Amino acid sequence: MAVNPANAKSESSLRLIKKYPNRRLYDTKTSSYVTLADVKQMVLKNEEFRVVDAKSGDDLTRPILLQIILEEESGGLPMFSSDLLSQMIRSYGSAMQGFMGSYLEKNLEAFQQMQEALKDQSQKIYGDNSRASQELWAQFMNLQGPAMQSLMQAYIEQSQKVFAQFQDQMKNQARNMFAGFSFPGFPAQSQNKSEPDKK
Repeated sequence: MAVNPANAKSESSLRLIKKYPNRRLYDTKTSSYVTLADVKQMVLKNEEFRVVDAKSGDDLTRPILLQIILEEESGGLPMFSSDLLSQMIRSYGSAMQGFMGSYLEKNLEAFQQMQEALKDQSQKIYGDNSRASQELWAQFMNLQGPAMQSLMQAYIEQSQKVFAQFQDQMKNQARNMFAGFSFPGFPAQSQNKSEPDKK
């Protein structure tokens, strides 16, 4: 059962899952062992949870989510291409690493909002969230697959242009900020030749 957003801060709304050395996951809310598939269902239901190491108490939520993504990516229909994964790896350790995470997060949020808007439109046309409505939604998405792919491609290309423009602006601002200073490997910016000589 999904957690009501209004009660997100109330007691017991956060499911605590403990990971033991034998790699088993224990759900303290249901007092039972769970699998990665169960944790995936919690994510799909928007349930709030946290995975911790049973011995040290370290937060293991991110590694568990990454493990779920790895299994999904190995399932035959990967979401990330090798090129995209390579670009993400190159971002680690760069000056743009912190910006890249929020950039990808905002793009995913925009995509989910677009998906929800399409679902709302289909429900207005076909009725409530019944099984028939869900089947019609699936058929609609299958038919609109190429159009959706084209739309997302255009959106991604536009995002890449905005990101490239942002990088150029950052570079120009850095050049202007440090103009006149000399750093190893970066000679100081020369004076404007149109400026009259001072005698």
